[in-house]
Amino acid sequence: MDSMNTQDQIPPVSLTKKSRKQLIIQQVNIHTRITYSELVSLINVSEDTIRRDVNELAEDGEVVKIKGGAMSIAYHYGHESETYAQTNKLVIAEKALQLLRDDMIVLIGGGTTIREFIKKIPPTLRATFITVNVLSAVELLDKPMIKTIVIGGQISAYSQMTVSGEVFEYLSNIKADLCIIGTNAIDPVNGLTDADWETIQVKKAMIKAADKVAILAISEKLNSSMKMKIADLQDIHYLITELPAGSEALQGYKAKNLEIL
Repeated sequence: MDSMNTQDQIPPVSLTKKSRKQLIIQQVNIHTRITYSELVSLINVSEDTIRRDVNELAEDGEVVKIKGGAMSIAYHYGHESETYAQTNKLVIAEKALQLLRDDMIVLIGGGTTIREFIKKIPPTLRATFITVNVLSAVELLDKPMIKTIVIGGQISAYSQMTVSGEVFEYLSNIKADLCIIGTNAIDPVNGLTDADWETIQVKKAMIKAADKVAILAISEKLNSSMKMKIADLQDIHYLITELPAGSEALQGYKAKNLEIL
């Protein structure tokens, strides 16, 4: 898995600058963040060209520049109205609510789909939520019956998750009932993948620290892979997309341990 591979998004041999920028925005919105090297592989131009395009998009407020790539502007606090595919993410959020029970310990990640899910949690739910994402913690503060624990440490500019050693120490000493995370890419063969080593290690530790794992992902992330593996499909228990559970597009994801909601 040396580069991102999105089966239904193969660009023409040569793209205009406008088309390149549109493709960059699309990929950033689908995958939340993307590296220069992945964009080079996808668009087949030099990294200098990609950097110039990203710089201009950032100046225009279309994306956010991060080290080595670009991030969706909707991922930043205060930009909820710009959330990509928000209608689909609301469907996913509604489905995910059925996994919650009173008195659960829930380990939760971050991202725009997770944000929509937290907003829909009923104010009467009594539970403990543990998160590595500061923005998720802020959203959880609106839930009066939820005890929120933020695992501290250095925050990654790539994923906005805490990624330092104390995170791993904390996670190694807990066993949550449920882990709810998003993913930048998911594929039946390659499983869950990402491009940032630190983020991958934290997500691996989160998965290990829970009895059950739920992945929230819009269908545009299906059948795509990034550089490094987080987990196989067999390591997760629920896959929640906006599609009906019986959708043809989800047939390849019906692994032994995996329930599709």
